[in-house]
Amino acid sequence: MDKEKKIPSGFIYFFGSFGGILFGYDIGVMTGALPFLQVDWNLQNNATITGWITSAVMFGAIFGGALAGQLSDKLGRRKMILISALVFVAGSILSAASPHDGQIYLIIVRMFLGLAVGAASALVPAYMSEMAPARLRGSLSGINQTMIVSGMLLSYIVDFLLKELPEQTAWRLMLGLAAVPAIILFFGVLRLPESPRFLVRTGHADEARKVLTYIRKDDSQIDSELADIQETSKEETQAANTSSWHTLFTGKYRYLVIAGVGVAAFQQFQGANAIFYYIPLIVEKATGNAASSALLWPIIQGIILVIGSLVYIGIAEKFNRRSLLMFGGTIMGLSFILPAIINMILPNANPMMIVVFLSLYVAMYSFTWAPLTWVLVGEIFPLAIRGRASGLASSFNWIGSFLVGLLFPIMTASMPQEAVFAIFGIICLLGVVFIRTRVPETRGKTLEEIEEQGTKHHLSMAEDAKKN
Repeated sequence: MDKEKKIPSGFIYFFGSFGGILFGYDIGVMTGALPFLQVDWNLQNNATITGWITSAVMFGAIFGGALAGQLSDKLGRRKMILISALVFVAGSILSAASPHDGQIYLIIVRMFLGLAVGAASALVPAYMSEMAPARLRGSLSGINQTMIVSGMLLSYIVDFLLKELPEQTAWRLMLGLAAVPAIILFFGVLRLPESPRFLVRTGHADEARKVLTYIRKDDSQIDSELADIQETSKEETQAANTSSWHTLFTGKYRYLVIAGVGVAAFQQFQGANAIFYYIPLIVEKATGNAASSALLWPIIQGIILVIGSLVYIGIAEKFNRRSLLMFGGTIMGLSFILPAIINMILPNANPMMIVVFLSLYVAMYSFTWAPLTWVLVGEIFPLAIRGRASGLASSFNWIGSFLVGLLFPIMTASMPQEAVFAIFGIICLLGVVFIRTRVPETRGKTLEEIEEQGTKHHLSMAEDAKKN
């Protein structure tokens, strides 16, 4: 093949990463837009509508990820990413064009937008892992996390730069500008080929070989890589034909499925998104100052997230997964619980104390639970159940995100903020107990060794049952 025909790996990784930036931007943009929307539509005292507008994207994402997974097996990863980018563009523009006081309209449009958010969260990492050489796949989780939080930080900066505009203009422009990265993603992915793995799965091995010649520097390894892809595809097809939803919670698989799905659920029910979506309103409630004047705080949280994701890339293979999750979860739990205790002892404590503790929470979350959840989910499920189990874990994660986004403003309207965060703190500590008692270590273990742990646990439980 001529060198000119090869697609630069940097080009592929840039637009794979850009999908993460787009996903992060759309998750983060409502943080700054919400204070202006509340003033424009007089929603300051309507916690239920505020919660629904914020969490509607996550509600749509619950279905978007599952739908995209099914369709991408028929239409291809690349085509589904292109469709998702177009939904992003349409949803962003329709959000910006909401009629005045059109709460129901905006909720429905943001659910539609959530379909694309859920699809992007599932499709972009899958496409990237199938395009990248094996030696780079391990670091992709960390890089993808960095790009997501960079997208969140970008949205916070945009929100901050637009904060001097009139309320009715500011929030519309914030939401509408999400179309820009979506357009960039669309035209970038338009130049990329389909995943070789999808081509093999659909019986186009010759096209898969041609794509591999575009994206691999060493042509001598292409035939062996193609053979590996064909073998893996055959095994996955057999696994899909022999497994069912019932299989997930029976026999040797139950232990590993509960572990993976539990970690994915705990990541969201610990309350991280309450901070990311509502930090300006949290500061407003703590200080009495207008939320629209607190848009520097999301930027600070975004910077912490980006730094933490880079720290994770540096330490990912130096510490056990369980150790990092238990350490992070413990500090996160204490960061939520201590403000409530301090306020009980010192009622006149500085109200900004809670924001300092929230920043400590975000720092711990950024290099432990945020990236490690998806590393562990990617490692823990055996091949025979991986598709269904990963989809189930993703669904529980989005359900948790949706419920936190919906319920947080309702909870803070009926009880002190410190009490709400203390509840999340208890959930963090329960997560630590769950990791300690229900989750096996996966670092440095092959998929076969991890599956063997599930088998041993099942046999051990069976022996205990016989004794009793």
